[in-house]
Amino acid sequence: MRAILVLIGLIALGVVAAMATGMLRFNQQQGASLPTVTLQSEGGQLPKYSAETGSVGIGNTARTVEVPTVEMKKATVVLPTIDVKQAPGTPAPTPAAK
Repeated sequence: MRAILVLIGLIALGVVAAMATGMLRFNQQQGASLPTVTLQSEGGQLPKYSAETGSVGIGNTARTVEVPTVEMKKATVVLPTIDVKQAPGTPAPTPAAK
């Protein structure tokens, strides 16, 4: 349920962002009217809208750019070590049975 609400919120934000940037525009072409209700109902009329959207072009361009290179070399470095000594009189651990 939470995922659906998050998805609806993201879609709403996307529509608002598209309208704010001019990529999406709605124009009402016809007004709405309520249906006439009697014993017999007659259909109402929904408003008509037209939507104009912008376009985005995506492509590739070949360019020459500087790219860093990685060089591997051997060097001697000092690493920390850990020595573990058991307390005197502690029996040595036995390997697990197979």
